[in-house]
Amino acid sequence: MGTLALLRAAGIGAGDEVVVPAFGTPEAARVVVLAGAVPVFADIDPITYCLDPAAVAEVIGPRTAGVVAVGTFGRPVESVRLHGLGRRHGLLVLEHPEEGAAVADVPQRRVHAAYLDRRLSGVVTPECVEGHSYRQYVVRVPGNGRPDRDAFARAIRARGVACSVPVKTPVHRTPDYLRRAVLPRTERAADETLALPVDAAMSRRDLQRVVSACNALGGLLAPA
Repeated sequence: MGTLALLRAAGIGAGDEVVVPAFGTPEAARVVVLAGAVPVFADIDPITYCLDPAAVAEVIGPRTAGVVAVGTFGRPVESVRLHGLGRRHGLLVLEHPEEGAAVADVPQRRVHAAYLDRRLSGVVTPECVEGHSYRQYVVRVPGNGRPDRDAFARAIRARGVACSVPVKTPVHRTPDYLRRAVLPRTERAADETLALPVDAAMSRRDLQRVVSACNALGGLLAPA
């Protein structure tokens, strides 16, 4: 059964609230709305980029009926802690499939990710955990926010490295789901994260180009 069907089967609907992440696509919030409930946004863990169970606990209220968690960039959710939280509060905890989660040749992506982990400097590389598919290889460009990350992205693109901003606007800041939510870790991640290429078809020379372009910048750039 899909997430929507499971919510409905549990009787979750009008008058209920369901905790969802704001970092990522709006799919989880959309499913909650389709069930007739209200999405409530909780902050993320700054390392996993998934819902932080402690942050979820902070937004649980009398109308909270469930939690819909989503893996991020190919990394699994913190399922053990979230399900424990659900048992303590009597909440339904569901893991919604990450949009576009299926990727080709995951073992090769992991090999490429390990290569970048060992050689990149000046950026914060993703934590290596069991089950990570590296659908996207997302680093942080630490600094004072968006200008640093964006200037860094422009500079490595000029050196022939394709990259993208994985989450341009957190869901709670979009017009359809505008909420008065205070999510500092979500917003900081949106300002600092950058997806570097880690496609299975990349050659060692391609990976070396990524490393050389990133390391040549020393991590931070002044705002353009």
